[in-house]
Amino acid sequence: MRIGILGTGTIATALVRGIAEDGHQILVSERSQSNALALSQEFANVSIAPNQQVLDHSDVVILGLMPDVARSLLPEVRFREDQPVVSLMAEVPKSELVSLVAPAQVEGIAIPFPAIAKGGSPVLCCPAGRLMHALFGGRNHVISVQTPSDLEAFLAAQAILSPAVKQLTLARDWLTAKTGEAGEAERFLRLLVGGGLLAAPLEHEGALDDLLAALDTPGGFNAELRDFLLERGMKQHIDDGLEKLFSRFGT
Repeated sequence: MRIGILGTGTIATALVRGIAEDGHQILVSERSQSNALALSQEFANVSIAPNQQVLDHSDVVILGLMPDVARSLLPEVRFREDQPVVSLMAEVPKSELVSLVAPAQVEGIAIPFPAIAKGGSPVLCCPAGRLMHALFGGRNHVISVQTPSDLEAFLAAQAILSPAVKQLTLARDWLTAKTGEAGEAERFLRLLVGGGLLAAPLEHEGALDDLLAALDTPGGFNAELRDFLLERGMKQHIDDGLEKLFSRFGT
């Protein structure tokens, strides 16, 4: 597939690294020239071109622009009617995007995360049709989202990553203070949590509940610490924080 990408910021650059080994020919725009040059030097199937040439020589176009840049740039270039467009911009609604890229067809919105560069990362796709799977499903995981409101909820929920990692760093620092083994403390916790979360196949629904049940031994360390935190409002704090983030979308 010939893929054109307008914009090579942090996320778009990570996306290129995540799909470049899937057999596509990728043409990136000259924006963020240092990133574009690094990608073209890293991958033989990645080339650089001006914006209009990116569109002219691509079967599908991915928009990795900031919303204000997209609103000023896209009216100045020409899309083809047979050209599906995927947006990485959750802030630009599909109704507005349709007019910005006409006569091309808007396939939907995709939200990758930095870990896509290494593979094994989720990619939120709204909606997740055949093209989305072909673009992002080679080494990463397409997460199907049905409506814009659902996408906003997923975007709010993804913010749990930083608090979860912060908890791990606090446990690492506590363990390091007790043992003096900073490297082993971090390695142990990463393996413990990562291994537990990925032990069950990704297709298995209820894996989180199963893992929690396995850690629910009465009087066990895991159950005791979990209940200690729940009694001090952990669930309410998480619910309140996620609702605050979700309200920022104004829906």
